Amino acid sequence: MKVSDMSKLKVTLACGNYGRTQALINGKIEVEGVDLNYIALSPSELFWRMLNNEEFDASELSLSSYTILRSEGDNRFIALPVFPSRTFRHSCLYVRTNAGIQKPEDLKGKRIGVGDYQMTAAVWVRGFLHHDYQIKPQEMKWMVGQAVQNIKNPEGVEIQQIKPGQSLDKLLEEGEIDALISVILPPSFLSGSQHIRRMFPDYKKVELDYYKRTKIFPIMHTLVIKTALYEANPWLASSLHKAFVQAKERGYQRLYNTDALSVSLPWLIDELENSLRIFNNDIWNYSLNGSLPTLQAFVQYMAEQGLIQRAMTVDELFVRSIRDELAYYLDSIGDK
Repeated sequence: MKVSDMSKLKVTLACGNYGRTQALINGKIEVEGVDLNYIALSPSELFWRMLNNEEFDASELSLSSYTILRSEGDNRFIALPVFPSRTFRHSCLYVRTNAGIQKPEDLKGKRIGVGDYQMTAAVWVRGFLHHDYQIKPQEMKWMVGQAVQNIKNPEGVEIQQIKPGQSLDKLLEEGEIDALISVILPPSFLSGSQHIRRMFPDYKKVELDYYKRTKIFPIMHTLVIKTALYEANPWLASSLHKAFVQAKERGYQRLYNTDALSVSLPWLIDELENSLRIFNNDIWNYSLNGSLPTLQAFVQYMAEQGLIQRAMTVDELFVRSIRDELAYYLDSIGDK
């Protein structure tokens, strides 16, 4: 081992295997001052292991789970403005074709399935149903699966856990529930079931209009460091953030390789260039200022839905010391 390597801080980080993190996984981007052990895991596995066992020094984490912890005074982790997963969620709402649901407002009084009531995707779906279609969570009946963490059920909301061994996809197919919020494509939908369709068939058009109106590009996951590690090594926040930004930029460059397309989509470049125009040349923004409409909406929705017991600000969730430094760094790479 090199002497310089011996002086580096050893950090084990668990995060998904994404194009925007490939340069960190394969070591093409290094984290300054850090001997990084990047463990690529599925979000569901690493969330459970971090929340319940604190197995990693740093980790991708559900934004809703993290926000609930902080609101309750559980400060084991502190987040960086790194957002490994962002996804519009109009496309993940599925309905029974014979449930009398022709428009979102028809969801009132219906039985809605969701894997975990507090999961971030469900927060965003309930948020747009409330603010765009005037449907409150209390006006629906919720059927939920196994939660990644136990929470106190919000007042006035009817929540029932499904039986062990039951499948929400199967319940939708059989008409035991009327709609489903699913972050994966339901098997019955994939198999071409005539009983299930998307609530928004032309979801890209709906989501694009949503973004243009609100400037919200929903954040699903953030990146957290163990607070004790951060307090002992405050420079680590900046080093990690800078490396994630560099890896993201490297990912853009890889997508732009027209000699041999990196993704098996024939019009990848057209989609990339169109998205860059829509998002002002930074689709996956890793900053508080650039993601502020999204983050402000999120903490508002968490409070409205009774998932946090007090109003919170965006600044409460993220490392403060790197904000000005990050703004300077992001401006500098934007000038290149």
